[in-house]
Parts: sequence; C-alpha cells; structure tokens
Amino acid sequence: MKYNLSQIMKKAWELFRKGKVTFAEALHRAWLSAKAVTINQKRIEDAKAAAGVEEETNTWSEWKKKGYEVAHGSKALFGVTLIWGSRGDGAIYKARFFGRSQVQTF
Repeated sequence: MKYNLSQIMKKAWELFRKGKVTFAEALHRAWLSAKAVTINQKRIEDAKAAAGVEEETNTWSEWKKKGYEVAHGSKALFGVTLIWGSRGDGAIYKARFFGRSQVQTF
C-alpha cells in the first residue's frame, strides 16, 4: 500500500496548528487517518454488498456537501462501524448511509 506522504504531512500540520497536540502526536494521528481510509472503504463496500445495495450511497453529511438533502423520514439503507483516525485513539463511530433515491436537491 502506498500512502501520499504529502497529504499526511499536510494533515499533521493542520492538526498541529490547531494548537491542541504536539507535532509528534499530530503526525501520529495523520498516519492513523491515512491507514483508516483504506480500512473504512473496505468496511463500507462489505456492508453495502451485504445489504444488497447497488445505488450510490453517502452519509447524510456527504450528501449535504454535494448539495442534496436526505428526504425527511428516510431510513438508512445500512450502517457501518468506522475508525476515526484523527482523534489518535483509534476510536470508532457508527455511520449511516443513504441512497441516491432517498435524496433531493435543496
């Protein structure tokens, strides 16, 4: 697996400039984030396949960034436990995914 070292360093500096951690800790968190991306993508693909979903899916916040809103009352098609690497502690969180058929433009 090849990692984009430039992106990792940029992330480390971004975390460090927030002023809450040392640079060593920021670099550690940036590496955890980079490693978590591939793991999280695999978990999402597996959960999507297990749920039998073939349409485009995103979380509520990702749909919002793309200019869509999830229709009121829509239930998530599937959920996944993902790693939150930027916290530095390998914490996990539950993400819920909605399909393209469940969103509408603003």
